[in-house]
Amino acid sequence: MIGLASVAGIFFLAKLRQNSAQNTRLTTQAKEIETEVNRLKGEGEKVQQQLTPQQRELLVASHKLVANKSFGWSRLFADLESVMPGSVSASRIAVENVYKDRDEVKAEINFAVLSRDYAAVMSMIDSMNNSGRFQAELRGQDLQKTERITYTEYSLHLIYTQSYAVSTPAGDIAQSSTGGAQ
Repeated sequence: MIGLASVAGIFFLAKLRQNSAQNTRLTTQAKEIETEVNRLKGEGEKVQQQLTPQQRELLVASHKLVANKSFGWSRLFADLESVMPGSVSASRIAVENVYKDRDEVKAEINFAVLSRDYAAVMSMIDSMNNSGRFQAELRGQDLQKTERITYTEYSLHLIYTQSYAVSTPAGDIAQSSTGGAQ
């Protein structure tokens, strides 16, 4: 029994040394990577300082184009439809800005809906805020009267986070029954 305990003890000591050596090696690699990242950030800042104002504007515009290209518009409309009750209709959608926040694509949206039911609009806003995809804020209400009906237009500001289950941009192309793009 003592012999088995000795063998197990030796095995565990060897494994401990192996893990300690691997930990040291990985710590060194992490420090080297961090040093390289800091060096590259410094170089990036130097390049940024050398840009003219026009080049900076062009850089910002190009980043916006890349963000717009990676944004799934069909997914936005499907996500909006999933949180809108039947008694609420969209009247206006204006995407103000598309940007990347870390690894997530986000959009700032001015959104207006029409409804005769205030409670349904408030329920929709709660659904949006609880969905994990929208941050919705009511910005205004405007009572509308026609000869036949009275309704209210509600203005909202949305921050929309594109969900991860997004297809490639080709997935947003409408297809005919034969399978080709229309």
